[in-house]
Amino acid sequence: MPTHSAQGYQPASLMENVDARTKLAGSNRMEILLFSLGTNETFGINVFKVREVSKTPNITKSPHMPPGVEGLISLRGNVIPVVSLSKAMHLTDAPSRLGGSMMVTEYSKRTLGFLVHDVDRIIRVEWDQVRAPESVTSGTHAYITAITELDNGKLVSIVDVEQIMANTFGEAVIGQIDSMGGDEEYEVFFVDDSAVARKKIAEVLDKMSVHHKHAQNGMEAWTRLSGMASHAQQTGHNLKNEVNLILVDAEMPEMDGYVLTKNIKSDKRFDGIPVVMHSSLSSEANRSMGKAVGVDAYVAKFDSEALADTLRPLLLKSQRD
Repeated sequence: MPTHSAQGYQPASLMENVDARTKLAGSNRMEILLFSLGTNETFGINVFKVREVSKTPNITKSPHMPPGVEGLISLRGNVIPVVSLSKAMHLTDAPSRLGGSMMVTEYSKRTLGFLVHDVDRIIRVEWDQVRAPESVTSGTHAYITAITELDNGKLVSIVDVEQIMANTFGEAVIGQIDSMGGDEEYEVFFVDDSAVARKKIAEVLDKMSVHHKHAQNGMEAWTRLSGMASHAQQTGHNLKNEVNLILVDAEMPEMDGYVLTKNIKSDKRFDGIPVVMHSSLSSEANRSMGKAVGVDAYVAKFDSEALADTLRPLLLKSQRD
């Protein structure tokens, strides 16, 4: 499992270049930045979400901030909020003083500072070695989207940034979304490992009057989609009557969205069914990775109008073809 130090990295060295990162597309691998929050646990975050790592800067306190938000900083002319991850995750055994390191993250076109106790290193892991936690309903597990294991047997909890942000700043508000209209019925299959994202996607599709089914990770999605394709083939039905469009997240336990897309696009049974990648990883590198495996469109989380505007023409086209 290759590793390298992350402390003190600047954007260029942390993110390397688009071509190098694009090579991960379809490999079912991800790179995780390991960090601690002053407890005995080791946490991780997808490197693609991190722009840089630095020592904790001077933070300007501001009134009426949500719990966990320590204040604001100015970063290259932009004012961004700074969140104490241990407070946002309600870790009662974490040190009361602020962490010594800050990760600057880019999430759904939003830049945030995450205060952590210490930053360790970057590791590369296989997605099939990443598992959903046994429970995500209470306590710390409510903020963990997946678990993986280091070579020494130590577990790494991968934080659910979407859940943390929803709890800290509130869930995204769904704007005005028009129904597809007409007499046609539309079917979308979507997959996302975040409960927050699944809820919001379903709300958008409901407003569009689009029927939908979903899975919670890439492996589950591929198993179900393969079963649907086999059933359609055996019964002589058109698979497009069951699914007009497939919406995939990028990072998911067991099988990521890039491998899932690659599987779909290499299987002739899914010919003519568009695949849209819907991800909080909104950098140009991730768009390039999506393009490399054949996605028909890429939309950043979570802009409900942008999602609806992306899906609408593809759904209409799927009915005409």
